[in-house]
Amino acid sequence: MHPPESATVEHLCIYPIKSLDARPVERVGIVTNGGLAGDREYALFDGDDDYVNGKNDPQIHPIRATYDGETVHAETVTLSTPEQASRQFDLTGADSDSSGSLTDWLGEWFGYPVTLDRNRAGGFPDDTTASGPTIISEATIDTVAGWFDGVEPDEMRRRLRPNIVISGVPAFWEDQLFADRDSRVRFSIGDVEFVGVNPCQRCVVPSRDPDTGEEIEGFNETFIGQRRATMPDWSGSDWFDHDFRLMVNTAVPEASWGDSIAVGDELTVGETVPADETPVPAE
Repeated sequence: MHPPESATVEHLCIYPIKSLDARPVERVGIVTNGGLAGDREYALFDGDDDYVNGKNDPQIHPIRATYDGETVHAETVTLSTPEQASRQFDLTGADSDSSGSLTDWLGEWFGYPVTLDRNRAGGFPDDTTASGPTIISEATIDTVAGWFDGVEPDEMRRRLRPNIVISGVPAFWEDQLFADRDSRVRFSIGDVEFVGVNPCQRCVVPSRDPDTGEEIEGFNETFIGQRRATMPDWSGSDWFDHDFRLMVNTAVPEASWGDSIAVGDELTVGETVPADETPVPAE
């Protein structure tokens, strides 16, 4: 394992409404299911009860969202689109009929009816098995941004949508936070215990401009070729049935629910253990 100088939390983000903009935070608690408080707490659904997200509708990308509230649980959201002026909406009653003005406004943008649901306990994670925060290194983001002309690191971070960005380590160092399909890697951030599960299987979202939804031609082919060419010795486990994987999916043992992590906390890698000894068994 490559010894880091200091693996430290550099950026910490939650995404209050699934698929919309991030909300940077300095400290955040771990909630039931091991997710971050306020992360993906709300989600949009269409008439078939499918997610309205970047995978299913590129019209979500031009929506800008900013949040207000004294805690990580957003109380209001201000939304705008290229065709609609900024408007602030109350989120505290989003799981009741009071969300109507927000969903009407969004339905006008999408061109079909949408609903907004709320899960106060664990949100709406992308990976319901490994439902902890996603982790990537700052060096990885910088490196991957360099694979594509005109894409800066901040834009690549918005394309990849991680919860935790680690500094002080080389590119792809975070690949050491998962092992093979039958094993898990224990590690901690501050006082919170984590289990590294797998490298995140990417979808169409990173190929799209986070402001316009416009796709980079040949994004997948370039990404896969570069990922394969730059795969470090410590990576390349049997999770890589294909190379369109980046970022680490995690789980948080129940003993750490209620604890919190913060910008500046140090990440310490522990031991690799059989999957059946962790909250996330082998597939």
